[in-house]
Amino acid sequence: MEAVVSETVAPEDLQKFEQKFNAELAKGSVSKETKFEYAWCLIRSKYTDDIKKGMMLLEELVHRGTKDDQRDYLFYLAVANYRLKEYEKGLKFIRTLLKSEPGNTQALELEKLIDRALKKDGLVGMAIVGGIGLGVAGLAGLIGLAVAKSKS
Repeated sequence: MEAVVSETVAPEDLQKFEQKFNAELAKGSVSKETKFEYAWCLIRSKYTDDIKKGMMLLEELVHRGTKDDQRDYLFYLAVANYRLKEYEKGLKFIRTLLKSEPGNTQALELEKLIDRALKKDGLVGMAIVGGIGLGVAGLAGLIGLAVAKSKS
């Protein structure tokens, strides 16, 4: 699963699918296959703006897709959110998928990966807050000592 979430798209592939998308758009309508292929490339980009653009396309597809199509859209929305470190949103998408397919092993693996990242981020956040708290407490102690010395 690590390979799926860390894979990046080759620039020439992204360009190829962007051209196909734009050509269909210029003709008046983009097929869901082309939109999905382009979104899939975008969410594998190393650029945040591309990933966000891919997510917008996938969200459009989710609302119009069949149940079978939605599996892929929801999965890749979860991947995109994972890549952006938006773990809560990623869990929302993967758990929506798991409601309809509780035995989907790929989705279950992604859910575990997101859960681990969320816990790790939470622990790092708590450590930072704890460190700030210790720093403030230490500073207050030093100020207290300085005040006590100046009074004696």
